[in-house]
Amino acid sequence: MPTLIFMAGAAQLCVLIASALVPFRLKWKAELAVLSRLHRQMYWVYGGYVVLAIVAFGLISLFNARELAHGSGLARSVCGYITVFWGIRLALQLVLDVKDHLSTWWLRLGYYALTILFAGFTLLYGFAALRPFE
Repeated sequence: MPTLIFMAGAAQLCVLIASALVPFRLKWKAELAVLSRLHRQMYWVYGGYVVLAIVAFGLISLFNARELAHGSGLARSVCGYITVFWGIRLALQLVLDVKDHLSTWWLRLGYYALTILFAGFTLLYGFAALRPFE
């Protein structure tokens, strides 16, 4: 379990590569230009908080994999929160209308790879949060 959590930490940091492409691929500068300055700023702040959360999950998992796998109350809570975060993100995959943006084979492949990662994170951390310990 510690090895899986460590690997998931690294994979979460890799998800940020796709996140970095989003503002460019979705043409945020042009698309958000119609919004007021405050709304544009809030959009970037929200995005920043999501990135910060993913960085935190990745680093916590990399540097504390054994503790997270051990199953203390705090470890279960952290794993539970990470489960909810990625579970919600996985559910959003089903409702976000991305078809028009998956215009090349590599974008479709990336989308499906991310979906698999989101499911894997949800299952792994959910298992770590809920599994019985001796």
